[in-house]
Amino acid sequence: MTKAEILKKEILLQYKSVRQFAIDMSIPYSTLVTALDRGIEGMAYGTVIKMCDRLNLNPVDFSTLEQGADLGKKIVENRVMQQYVKLNKAGRKKILDMMGDFSQLDKYQAD
Repeated sequence: MTKAEILKKEILLQYKSVRQFAIDMSIPYSTLVTALDRGIEGMAYGTVIKMCDRLNLNPVDFSTLEQGADLGKKIVENRVMQQYVKLNKAGRKKILDMMGDFSQLDKYQAD
C-alpha cells in the first residue's frame, strides 16, 4: 500500500469524506484529490506533516500513533534510532554509556 493510499484510507475512516478533510485542513480539494491519486511525493513536506498530525499518523512510516503521542517526539526518536543503527558495536556502547551519564543529571531525570 502506498503512502497516498494509506492517507486516503485513514481520511475516509476518520472523516468519511476527502472533501471534509480538505476543508478542515484548509487544503484545496482538487490539490488533495490529485495528490491522493498521483502520490503525495509532490506535496510540501509541511503539509504532509500537518495531515499526518491531524490523522494521528507517523509521517515517517505512516503507521498509527498511540493516542496522545507527541508527533515531534516521535519524529526525533525515529531520527535518533536511524542514526543509532548505523553505528558499529563500539559506537553503540559509547552512546549507551553517555546516555547513562545524562540520566544522572537533574534536568534529564523524569518527573
